[in-house]
Formats: sequence, structure tokens, C-alpha cells
Amino acid sequence: MTGYKSVNGLNMYYEIHGEGNPLVLLHGGGSTIQTTFGKVLPLFEKNRRVIGVEMQAHGHTSDRESPSSFEQDADDVTELLKQLDIKNADIFGFSNGGQTAMQLAIRHPEKVRKLVIGAAGYKRDGYYPWFWDFLSNANIKDMPQPLKEAYLAINPDPNALQTMHDRDYYRMMDFKDWSDDAIRSIKAPVLIINGDHDVVTSEHALAMSRLLPNARLLIYPGVHGDFIGEICTGKGLLSPEASVEIIEGFLDEPV
Repeated sequence: MTGYKSVNGLNMYYEIHGEGNPLVLLHGGGSTIQTTFGKVLPLFEKNRRVIGVEMQAHGHTSDRESPSSFEQDADDVTELLKQLDIKNADIFGFSNGGQTAMQLAIRHPEKVRKLVIGAAGYKRDGYYPWFWDFLSNANIKDMPQPLKEAYLAINPDPNALQTMHDRDYYRMMDFKDWSDDAIRSIKAPVLIINGDHDVVTSEHALAMSRLLPNARLLIYPGVHGDFIGEICTGKGLLSPEASVEIIEGFLDEPV
């Protein structure tokens, strides 16, 4: 099932696959549902009702002529879930989607049953310095080709592609640290997953896991997105199948 909802000035795209307890997938920056989760979505939908969402200016979803923020993204997802009559759900966010997932748990805790955070941080120094060096000089030419091709296959307008790039660029360049107390306020059970050669440091993932009152931590051998087979990564040592088994084991534990 695919569709659109009018959400806070957006024409917001979503997909629903499978049946069972709801699991919401929040993609990374510059991405779509399929470029981030294409390898794992068919595995999750065997046991769950999977709701894939595309955020402002990404994929099928329109832009609202205003800057993006993780707080606004969280409000958008919450409104979408209300319109879909989903009281609460498990949330899996990857990269920028992981930051949106954290804000969802902070701003709308009643919507979150359990939280999976993949490769996302809450402070600037949680990212390696090379990440900020690269980002400060980024332009549309640096955007990974598979992500550009995937977007243009949905929307062939190069100006819209540039808008998506710019929304993501400024959202991260303007990112301000969140407080430790904000992270501590997340009461839902959390699984943090991070690669040992990721954009977020392992030390930051560990520190975050110790701030959260009910957190588990997995550091896997690999780079950004290896563990779910994200479109820009190769085959990692932790396969998408193994990752889904771990994530579902966490989600299936009693709350």
C-alpha cells in the first residue's frame, strides 16, 4: 500500500508493507525508503507492519519552502502516524533518520514503543572531524551517484534534487548540540547500532547508551550503512539478514 497525506504543509509519501506490530522506518539524508532500507524492508515485513516514510523534499514527498530540522521531521512523522491511526510504534531511524527518531522520542514519547538508532549522534563532537571537513565543502557533485539516480528516477527535476541536497546540507551545518538531559528523557527501550568505522564515533555511541535509561548497544565491524545494506555501501561482515535478526530480537523482548 502506498499513499500521501497532507502533513504540516507537505504532501507526505508513505508505504505500508506486511502485517503485525507497526515498525516505522526513517531513512538517511539524501535518501529514500528504498535506498536506505531496500535490503531489510522485505525481511521486516514478514513479521511486522512496516511503515516507510519519506521526509520533507526527499523521494516522493514535497518541499514546504522552509528549512528542514530534525524537530520538524519528528512532528511530521507524528502527524502522519495520527492520520494513519497508529497509536504508537517501534521506530528505526538510520543516520539523519536516527536523529529524527531521537527527536520523536523526546517530543512525542507517547508515539514510541521502542527505538532503534543506527549511526546517529546528538552532539557535533560525536562525529569524526573529517565528517565536518567534508560536509563544509560539499556540493551536489559530491552527492553519491546512486542517491542522485534514485531521486531523479522518482522526480526528474534537477532543481528539486538541488533543493533536497540543500535542505540536508543546512540542517547538518546548522546543527546544535542536544543536551544530555534531553537524551536522558527518552524512556523507551533503545537499541543503538554503530559501525566501528562509521561517521559517528564508537565512543559517542557508548556515551549515548550510558545516558539513556534503558539502552542496548551494538558496535559492529563496518562502515556507515553496512549493517542494513544501504545502497552506497558494499557487503559488510554483519549482513542485513543478521542485523534484522538482532533488531527483531530486541523488538520482541517484553517491554
